[in-house]
Amino acid sequence: RRVWDMELEQLLLVADCWRCLERSVPSYLSILFSFANLHWKELTLPQFVQLVYIIGEGRRSPADLMQKVESTILKYLDSFTLEELGAICLGLFKSLSGISDHVMRRIADRVSLQMEDTSTYALVNVLKMLRYTRMDHLPLLKELGRVIPPRIPTVNIQGIMHITLTYSSLHFFDEGVLAAVAMALPSKVSYCRSKDAAKFLWSFGCLDYEPPNEEEFYSSLIKQIHRKLHEFRRFPEHLLTALLGLAFVKRFPEELIDYALREEFLQKTRGSKYGLSKDLFTLGRSVEIECPTYRGSRLPPQLCQEFTEMALEFAEQEIYVRPEIVEATTLLETMLGGPEYVKNHMILPHTRSSDLEVRLSTDGHPIPFNSKGPVAARELRDIGVSLTDDLMSRLIKGAPVEVRNKPRTPGEKREDRAQAEPESEHFPVAQEVKLALQVSNRNHYCYGSKRLLGLHCLKRRQLRQLGYVVVELPFWEWFPLLRRTRSEKLSYLHYKVFDPALLTRA
Repeated sequence: RRVWDMELEQLLLVADCWRCLERSVPSYLSILFSFANLHWKELTLPQFVQLVYIIGEGRRSPADLMQKVESTILKYLDSFTLEELGAICLGLFKSLSGISDHVMRRIADRVSLQMEDTSTYALVNVLKMLRYTRMDHLPLLKELGRVIPPRIPTVNIQGIMHITLTYSSLHFFDEGVLAAVAMALPSKVSYCRSKDAAKFLWSFGCLDYEPPNEEEFYSSLIKQIHRKLHEFRRFPEHLLTALLGLAFVKRFPEELIDYALREEFLQKTRGSKYGLSKDLFTLGRSVEIECPTYRGSRLPPQLCQEFTEMALEFAEQEIYVRPEIVEATTLLETMLGGPEYVKNHMILPHTRSSDLEVRLSTDGHPIPFNSKGPVAARELRDIGVSLTDDLMSRLIKGAPVEVRNKPRTPGEKREDRAQAEPESEHFPVAQEVKLALQVSNRNHYCYGSKRLLGLHCLKRRQLRQLGYVVVELPFWEWFPLLRRTRSEKLSYLHYKVFDPALLTRA
């Protein structure tokens, strides 16, 4: 009742008192924000910093204030201390306030130039906001790689987690930072919440990094996961995060997997606000492929079927139709002799990316196998096409062909792992080499590098276990070719598919 008669300084003090008492006061905060909006021009710089901090503690972003907040940040950017910038970033992060890339970049510019003088606490808060806005600010990340490793031993475990998570969220690999984290963590692991342990495992797995002290690092975190198992009943998403991070680097703690795939735990995942079906599917199928001796709980077949259909439906709409994949499919069909010789599909739906499958005889001839192509109604024969120089010349000079492999319907799905291999019942059985061509994009790799992310390392490992030879069409080779001549693209694909080394690796 008295709020409208108080001064802004008093209002901010009372709001801070409520915060100290750990009381949620949404009505009071709503009035405070309205008052601040009316008296915005009277705000001093310290009052503005405290207001943004309180907005964060209230865990909500007042829409009518955010434009003014952005303008004020830009206005006073050079006047804020580095600690004040850290407090502002923390408030924005906690209130889930989306700020413009321009404002975030200006903040990151300032911090990257004065990082030595920035406390680790303020720096971690800036990193939280950098992660939230998904900004790849290279100068800041490079300077962080120089400044932060010596500080890691003195940082608390939550701070180390946020530093590590920034790198994995932005797909930025810095071995110096990760090695420093790995060395410091075992002695601090008892302070990890379930969330912290899970994020560490996810981050290292996502970046496919196993540190020099990998056994000590992983065993200490897995033991902490066991100690915190009771917390996962409330936060099931954290256990799946941890187990996926471990799976990426080929670690499968069977007791924890058995717990995560029990019906009781599966029920808890259904009640989570996070969509956990993809993670469950990836974990469950990975265990089937990589852990032949595992005897614990498994995903029910009905759930696997449901998840497979979801993955295939997404692929039909978003993956198979990407220009770089359509172009590669079309040219392979032309080069090999028709749609029966190549299949654009997901061999492993749980890895959420497509494959272009091609089969060769042991002497290097293409083998028809795609009975679900447009020519399925016709009797197909293995005619053993030999790609001579003359044939390549005629292919290259011919008119471009239209895309002939109509996308499969969601009903054309893989029922179980045994059906991971495409159907070939209409074709003669012969010894064959199965190629899985990977049309990758930059999102499959660490930022600015040729280092695959954990999920895509897992996929290639599992394809090899199922008998496929993985052939890379990396984005730095294939994407520039999309703008080149048809003959150059065909020559490149011929080189990739008919590399003699593939037959010896099979």
